Amino acid sequence: MMLESVGTWWMWTGFILLVIVMLAVDMFLLGRKGAHKVSAREAAVWSLVWVTMALLFNAALWWYLDGNFGRELANQKALEFFTGYLIEKSLAVDNIFVFLMLFSYFAVPAEYQRRVLLYGVLGAIVMRAVMILLGVWLIAKFHWILYFFGLFLLITGVKMLIFAGHEPDLDKNPILRWMRGHLKITREYHGERFFVWKDGIRYATPLFLVLVLIEVSDLIFAVDSIPAIFAITHDPFIVFTSNIFAILGLRAMYFLLADIAPRFHLLKYGLALVLAFIGVKMLIVDFFKIPVLAALAVVALILAISVILSIIKTRPGKPA
Repeated sequence: MMLESVGTWWMWTGFILLVIVMLAVDMFLLGRKGAHKVSAREAAVWSLVWVTMALLFNAALWWYLDGNFGRELANQKALEFFTGYLIEKSLAVDNIFVFLMLFSYFAVPAEYQRRVLLYGVLGAIVMRAVMILLGVWLIAKFHWILYFFGLFLLITGVKMLIFAGHEPDLDKNPILRWMRGHLKITREYHGERFFVWKDGIRYATPLFLVLVLIEVSDLIFAVDSIPAIFAITHDPFIVFTSNIFAILGLRAMYFLLADIAPRFHLLKYGLALVLAFIGVKMLIVDFFKIPVLAALAVVALILAISVILSIIKTRPGKPA
């Protein structure tokens, strides 16, 4: 059984080319500034650019479907895209907390963080593309896999609720311990370089360790977020485009929220509830199908409440 999709070959090609062009602009044009600390203004502008592009893409998709397949299908797919985008965008916030922890632990200078996150985004796009294709194939072959996804998300959400207040001990991280035991690592940073040569021997810099851990965290978060989007839609084109748009804006969102992220610490609990809700939605899909609009309302309400409570709890002058 093949999953139906509104995406044609030219739509897939056009979207992939769009992503490549935007990444090229980021890497080669904006990268000509060299290592620099990304200002809040620069991050806000790029965050606005990415969100605007996602909304324009959704509007263009609606217009195309409305003109060729009717208003009902256009409304359905546009709503699926927006809901999937919101869920993936909100789950990406958890990445930001991990990035903050890693940059703080390794004392990464602010001017070097941009390049690490750029490669992190590239890796995340590749990993998610592979996992989406795998997910599409699994669902097409085995419908029951949706129950497995739902149970996995429910368990993950419950674990996040229990351990949301716990900070992991990076000194015990097995990947970091392996790298420290098998690689020659410099004590200091060497600009934005991941490797340097000393006396004919190649050394990894601490920036390389950060990059590896970021890629690993991207993989872990992808395992959570990819099943979540399949709770909203099984259309491969909608799944892929909404997911990639959310990831493309991740780096700008990090620099925009980095200084104020601690004020939104209760958002972790909100994200845990979102995962648990989506897990339940998938588990009962054959008995009661929660409409996409209702799912969007629930997710938005959970996120709004967790953000508002975080702001109230951490407002200036309030005791910890």
